[in-house]
Amino acid sequence: MYITEQTNPRLPYLRDKTGKLTHRPGCYLMKDEGGTIIYVGKAKNLKNRVSSYFRKGQDHLPKVWKMVSLVNDYDFIVTDSEFEALVLECSLIKQYSPKYNIMLKDDKGYSYIRVSGEEYPRITAALQKEDDGAQYIGPYISSWAVKQAVEEANRVFMLPTCSKKFPRDIGRERPCLNFHIKRCMGVCRGKVSREEYNDAVRQAVEYIKSGSRESVKRLTEQMEQAAETLDFELAAKLRDRIAAITKAAENQKIVTEGIKDMDIFAVAVNSETAYGSVIMYRGGRLFDKSSAPLGMADEGARMRESYILEFYSARSEIPRDILLDEPIDDPELIERYLSERCGHRVRISVPQRGDMVRLTELARSNAEEQLSIKVGRTGREIAALEELAKALGLEKPPRFIECYDISNFGSSDMTCGMVVYENGRPCKKFYRKFSIKTVTGQDDYACMSEAIERRFKRYFEGEDEGFSTLPDLILLDGGRGHVNTITPIVRSMGITVPIFGLVKDSKHRTRAATSDDHEISLTAYRKAFALVTQIQDEVHRYAISYTKAKHTKSTLSLGLTSVRGIGDKKAQKLMTEYKTREALRAATPEQLAKTAGVGADIAEALYRHIHGDED
Repeated sequence: MYITEQTNPRLPYLRDKTGKLTHRPGCYLMKDEGGTIIYVGKAKNLKNRVSSYFRKGQDHLPKVWKMVSLVNDYDFIVTDSEFEALVLECSLIKQYSPKYNIMLKDDKGYSYIRVSGEEYPRITAALQKEDDGAQYIGPYISSWAVKQAVEEANRVFMLPTCSKKFPRDIGRERPCLNFHIKRCMGVCRGKVSREEYNDAVRQAVEYIKSGSRESVKRLTEQMEQAAETLDFELAAKLRDRIAAITKAAENQKIVTEGIKDMDIFAVAVNSETAYGSVIMYRGGRLFDKSSAPLGMADEGARMRESYILEFYSARSEIPRDILLDEPIDDPELIERYLSERCGHRVRISVPQRGDMVRLTELARSNAEEQLSIKVGRTGREIAALEELAKALGLEKPPRFIECYDISNFGSSDMTCGMVVYENGRPCKKFYRKFSIKTVTGQDDYACMSEAIERRFKRYFEGEDEGFSTLPDLILLDGGRGHVNTITPIVRSMGITVPIFGLVKDSKHRTRAATSDDHEISLTAYRKAFALVTQIQDEVHRYAISYTKAKHTKSTLSLGLTSVRGIGDKKAQKLMTEYKTREALRAATPEQLAKTAGVGADIAEALYRHIHGDED
């Protein structure tokens, strides 16, 4: 989207002011008409960065366009280095909470793991931290992660989850079902000492805090020590506990030996909206997860960078490893900033293969599912559009996709079908069909050219809703020749929409996409491949159905002209009015005479011809 003086009358002043800016690093603060700071940014070169907002012909994403349209003035602060600018940017964002910076808002509250202060402590989930003498572990952003951790710890260490009070209820009733299925140690029987019980609770708390690997390591040492002192009963209990922890770890869907303490970030984008997700691992197991709306979509690297900084702005615990689903521009700068904040080395990376890639895909799936709820689309549709944008090198996932296909019977009844997909779904109210008028003979390139020219002329006229929306992506059912033919036509009309051809294999199945200079395989992008195949099949179905209908109509029209007194124009009137053979058969001679504008004798002959009773 382009910013103009009509959008923001202050552009001449802002351009003039920016022309005098320094090339040194620093921060800039965009202000609206009331003087409110609406955006804070950093730059390694202030003049180059700030001028990019106000440059003539600069194409902006919707979020940036909206912000620039409101800028009345700006301030700037020069720093000695880009790192100082980053630190200052974080401080200014906290201070002013600008509207167009990512501001993560937690509307769900925190969750805690509560270890009661009783003689026989219980481990439960809690939504609030209270001054009740209990031990609270947390806070956690995800209540789901808290419940999972509590259930797992109680199960592994066989702690009671019933409503009984100990020691009050010891020996009063029979053990419940959990004891018989080995889910509870059976404190109520009176055969478990308080010291033994509290030792199990302590181990469960360590397990929650440090994870399965560390717990197994400590328990193994204790088991070996018990065996050396010939305390075989204790050694057997520790052995069973180790087995339970190992089994629990195996049953977790996301546990890998190579995983250390790390956070994994991913962002999902749909049209102009973005959602971020972080999954957190501690001690080799899923510890917590967080998802948050990021507002209007921004440039991918900048959005992820802002997300990371905002996420850790209120956190003292930062893991040594941070994984991203896509690269950012200044990973070393962010690493340095986070390392200084937490006191240890922080590494940021984008994995390319193996289990770490699977973790980034998991984080992205979380973000996609959250975004799907927000925008009313499935996670698969969002993922398909993101994959398609990545495969074709688009700046953002396409919201509107138009696809064209030529259909004909030999050199007659030539048509072009146009189907439209909005946010990954067919939008049939915008489907359009073209009857080719200027091409004689079978020439798919010429037919496609005519249809595209007519489509975008209607766009500039702005009278048809189906043509008034400019697509984000144009797909042509055809190879590089179609792209090379159509691209100059579209560009000559001042339209910069990306154009790709869809190539089929020998079995008429979608194989790849092609630009004007190379072919792009889609097989590595399963969801995008499925979407493109669906679009290509749909446009083929739509185009050929129109061709069949037109052929049927033209064949019938040609048959009508064999009646003396019925020429092409009169036949066309009849077909426009009645459309099908069945409708013609239902018409009376008087109705046929009125429609075609002929006398009773010709109408009677026409009636007999239609009913197959001509002399």
